[in-house]
Amino acid sequence: METMKDNNIENREAEELLEEQVSPMDEEKEVFEEQIASEAAAKEEEESLADRVKVLTPGQLVAKRFFRSSLSITGLIMIIALFIFSFLGPVLSPYGETENVHATKWMTSKIAHDMVTTDKDENGNNITYHFIEVSDPYIVHTKTAPDAKNLLGTDQYGYDVLTRLMYGGRVSLSLGFVVIFLETFLGTVIGAISGYFGKWVDMIIMRIVDIFNCLPGLPILLLAASLLDGWGVPPNQKIYWLMIIMTVFGWSGIARVVRGQILSLREQEFMIAAEATGLSVRHKLFKHLIPNVMPQLIVQATLGLGGIILYEATLSYLGLGIPFPYAAWGTMINSTSGAGGREILTYFPNLWVPAGVLIVMAVLGFNFIGDGLRDAFDPKGRR
Repeated sequence: METMKDNNIENREAEELLEEQVSPMDEEKEVFEEQIASEAAAKEEEESLADRVKVLTPGQLVAKRFFRSSLSITGLIMIIALFIFSFLGPVLSPYGETENVHATKWMTSKIAHDMVTTDKDENGNNITYHFIEVSDPYIVHTKTAPDAKNLLGTDQYGYDVLTRLMYGGRVSLSLGFVVIFLETFLGTVIGAISGYFGKWVDMIIMRIVDIFNCLPGLPILLLAASLLDGWGVPPNQKIYWLMIIMTVFGWSGIARVVRGQILSLREQEFMIAAEATGLSVRHKLFKHLIPNVMPQLIVQATLGLGGIILYEATLSYLGLGIPFPYAAWGTMINSTSGAGGREILTYFPNLWVPAGVLIVMAVLGFNFIGDGLRDAFDPKGRR
């Protein structure tokens, strides 16, 4: 009995010892499981946070700021509408740019003649005969008010006004984009060279820029357009010469902006690293410096488009731009000048008001887009 009692005591002691050995293992296991569970919960929380918070690239951030502005959206809609109207409209129009739509009327000319004869009346005065010479009826083109056939009527040459507005938009918008592209390219290259090399290169280029900045833009354009007329430049080539002239006298402002940016960027750390790697000058300019100036260039070019369209409209209004019979918005407003201009200005606003409205839309649209881009590229803007 005592032996059995001793065995029970030994078994109980063994069980207690085993429980003491197993208990720490269970605790370690529980701690390990809790750690795994917490890590899994943290990972799930990070994934859910990543799903809720989207990381934006610099380009996406600029686009978000741009499309958040109501003025930017308004300007973009205006410009898109003008492009659709100018480039898709003529495809749908039943008339051509210089096609007469048979808006005519019958006219007769009357010329008064006075003839003094030697015949005497009863008082002894010479008798004067008054004759009125009336021509045969003939057909002339006439101005018409808007109707179902011609939504904006016809002009004094029998051309559909709405169709000519479409073709005039092609001229104004195309000229604006080509000129601003050429100005930006020329000004960027010259400004980058001036800012990168500095010293005597910068001094010479900047003095040239100062000279061009001192020249009055509009009077020079008027003089150049008059010279083109005097030299007998064909009408279909005049627009290309105007593009060249406006580019030559318009690049200096962009060159000054680019030069200032390059002077700042060439002292940055990434340019010091580029110098250490032995990159060529062309590579450093066109791969590192100029891409960093592109935001300012885009804003500058967008704001300059409206000014170029105004210059073209002014030259066309003064009769020195796109010549008749080619359509341009300024040329259409020019119909208010001359002998019949007062009649058109007073009784036919459909011939000149729409062209003025489209010019205002184009200038405002590009200015709204330029302001929106300037705010979007601003690093201090609200996020």
